[in-house]
Amino acid sequence: MNKKVLFAATAVVATLVLSACSEAPTPVAKVETEAKKEPAKAPEAVTAQRAFYEMYKPARAWATDLLALSVVDGEVPNIKNEDGKAGLWTAIFVSPSRREARSFTYAVADSGPDIRKGVNVSNALTWGGATKMSKPFSNSEFAVDSDAAYKVAFEKAEGWLKKHPNQKATFRLGNASRFAAPVWYIMWGTTKNGYAALVNATTGEALK
Repeated sequence: MNKKVLFAATAVVATLVLSACSEAPTPVAKVETEAKKEPAKAPEAVTAQRAFYEMYKPARAWATDLLALSVVDGEVPNIKNEDGKAGLWTAIFVSPSRREARSFTYAVADSGPDIRKGVNVSNALTWGGATKMSKPFSNSEFAVDSDAAYKVAFEKAEGWLKKHPNQKATFRLGNASRFAAPVWYIMWGTTKNGYAALVNATTGEALK
């Protein structure tokens, strides 16, 4: 190779290396500010099991032998309840050894002065034990979530709902001696003018 060409190539490479080294590194703070921040996700309704296990954590700290007695849906302002999801769920847990019951709520947003976003816990009350109409149940028996139960119930209520559109569904999970497992009681309308469906919370089967 010609010495003049070799010298010129060497000079070009040296210039590129020096210019690259002289560039100031991008500050970390600048990188962070330039990165697009994802907007905070708006609160939305959740299924019963999602709320149940959020409530179960502090409930377990209260009593290690706790069992669930009921789970009921509720409403939070500006949050739409639909398809088996709700902005507020309330669970009553009992402790057989303590003979006490305690109410826990889970809200996806603030709902008045008494219900704040997250888990809210009431004071313990005396519990008289299981009755024929109200028996506690274990987590393993609560296998069918509210959205799945809603689909089963909706199929049963579809004919009635066509004649009574825009009716909201309400949910209650409980257990009684006449049932083999906890049952979802899903109601549209009122007891006088409405439609109710029962869904086994362990198997997901509709009950007559």
